[in-house]
Amino acid sequence: MDVADCLVIGAGVAGLSAALEAAQHGRVIVLCKGAPADSNTFHAQGGVAAALMPGDSPADHAADTIAAGAGLCDARAVEALCAEGPERVLHLAGLGCPFDRQADGAFRAAMEGAHQRARVIPALGDATGRAIAQTLLAQLPGQPRIEPRPGARVLELLLESGRCRGLLAIDETGRPHVYLARAVILASGGCGRLFARTTGPFCDGQGLAMAARAGAVLADMEFVQFHPTALDAPGADPLPLVSEAVRGHGAHLIDDQGRRFMPGEHPMAELAPRDVVARAIFRRLAAGRRVFLDARMFGDHFAARFPQVNALCQRHGLDPARDPLPVTPAAHFLMGGVACDLDGATTVPGLFACGECARVGVHGANRLASNSLLEGLVFGRRAGRAAFRRPAPAPPLQGQAVTPAQLTRWLPPGVSLERCLPGHDDGQEPAIARLRQLMWRDVGLIRHEDGLARAAAQVARLAREAAPGQISLANMCAVAEAIIAAARQRKTSVGAHFRADGPAMASGLAQGAAS
Repeated sequence: MDVADCLVIGAGVAGLSAALEAAQHGRVIVLCKGAPADSNTFHAQGGVAAALMPGDSPADHAADTIAAGAGLCDARAVEALCAEGPERVLHLAGLGCPFDRQADGAFRAAMEGAHQRARVIPALGDATGRAIAQTLLAQLPGQPRIEPRPGARVLELLLESGRCRGLLAIDETGRPHVYLARAVILASGGCGRLFARTTGPFCDGQGLAMAARAGAVLADMEFVQFHPTALDAPGADPLPLVSEAVRGHGAHLIDDQGRRFMPGEHPMAELAPRDVVARAIFRRLAAGRRVFLDARMFGDHFAARFPQVNALCQRHGLDPARDPLPVTPAAHFLMGGVACDLDGATTVPGLFACGECARVGVHGANRLASNSLLEGLVFGRRAGRAAFRRPAPAPPLQGQAVTPAQLTRWLPPGVSLERCLPGHDDGQEPAIARLRQLMWRDVGLIRHEDGLARAAAQVARLAREAAPGQISLANMCAVAEAIIAAARQRKTSVGAHFRADGPAMASGLAQGAAS
């Protein structure tokens, strides 16, 4: 058994930001199921949005965020994000994060979808997430209070008298291990891997399922963002992302007749909110057409400006300077998640959440491009600070060994050791593949009651058939059921949640009317 002041689950931008802040107050253990570099943050491309350019302001950034969110954002959360964001980006720059600069040393800013001005700050061209993550990871050796535990797979949160007191994990050798602390910060990412087409290699919703079993409320689970432009590469899983910054730089979407179509869909054309662009592409693909991103006008400049995207394309036999790039929407980001306040406090005392797994309210029905890295920076720091300010003093943690009986008492209600410890995975991957296909078909970009009801029945069956120890399948089914239930409850279309059998909400009409 290990005892710390704070446990952080996840080592992406949110988890690392939380850990670095929490370490100012006590001992922190950071658990991640792979290497610290195995996070979705490393795959983020375009940039981080912040009001740092002349003529811009946090108020303007907030207005764009709320408009993209179809009016369903929490205004206080958006204000905190946009007001505190510039300082967090400047802090990163001070730590040596290699943000792209102009000749005079000023930040270089790019346009992206639904922004009214250029405020997206890239790093290393189109490898912003990797640059930020590496900068944060580089701080860990100088933080003696932070202990990374790579290869630790978290299985369950542990409860005592309704309070989160720690977690059960298995280490890289497969042995169970108990960690206790006064606070646990969940920064485990979203659930893009629930869908057959996704840009996220690691986000399978495990943290969301654990939080729900521990009693945490999940909110806005129907709002799943599908990025418009994943590279439609046969056999690739996940699909390579083609950054929104490529469209912000001037690339056009064309159909298989070479015709540009987005100007007829929305006044902002290719830079419309992501849900609008994604559905416009999806409708054409569903009709048997193909859609391409045409960046040939950049010529050989493309490789210099977007080196990561260029390398991904070349890997699949495509040259962006000469070939139109086949694209498809793909699951990319969860706007909902574990309901929490502006400091990350959830409905379970002692449990905090930040980053994509958290529903703090900044994204509403549709996330504004490049607000995700900013959310991790701002609200990760807030959660790390609040983890020590908010919890009531905990009674002393006794003993250095945990008996099976004690561990069973700490498990969430209805959870047994047999069910939560991983066993043989026979049959799990085929079942997960079926789950991902049905979620893409019936709970994807365009939804209706018949498809949602069909998905609910099929997911329930997969959950019943999951064998003890098939924890990935069981957790993915639990999160899928939460998404389906929320999608069935919301009868109207708004933002990323589009019901073909229902009306549009008034606040979403301006963004979704063309769909």
